[in-house]
Amino acid sequence: MTHEPHELQLIGPAPDQKPPRQMSTRSKARKRALDILFEAEVRGLSPIEVLIERSRRHEEGETPPVRVFTQDLVHGVVEQLTEIDARIQAALAPGWTVARMPRVDRAAVRIAVFEIVHTDVPARVAIAEAVALADELSTDDSPVFVNGLLAKIADAPQRAETPPKVRAEPEE
Repeated sequence: MTHEPHELQLIGPAPDQKPPRQMSTRSKARKRALDILFEAEVRGLSPIEVLIERSRRHEEGETPPVRVFTQDLVHGVVEQLTEIDARIQAALAPGWTVARMPRVDRAAVRIAVFEIVHTDVPARVAIAEAVALADELSTDDSPVFVNGLLAKIADAPQRAETPPKVRAEPEE
């Protein structure tokens, strides 16, 4: 008796997995900015050094291009880091520090705070994007934590007097 191999038919994600979300161009740029901030922290480098390295690697054909929006987010977070971290620290529960946050959450929240305070991106959009990144890349508790933290920050008065220019890229 011979056995024929059975073909496995994929019917979607496992019951405990969510299907991957479709990401807009700006969502992809935010994820890339998070990757750069995370990598810089892990490697002990400046995010600008990592950004330059990624751009060089693109010129050499090794990686996709670094979008203008990604560059603007990384530069904005770096330039406003002291203020961003102060806003995050003020919203954290007593006994918590920015340094104690998981790295992915910290990077996502920093990007969102920059967008909320220094750009015309609606707070609800910045929060939703950060929560989606935390949901995809961080711990099971992270989406709720990020959402609550950013909601508290968004409720505080904060728009910067003159937001830096964030260059728009067309949505795909």
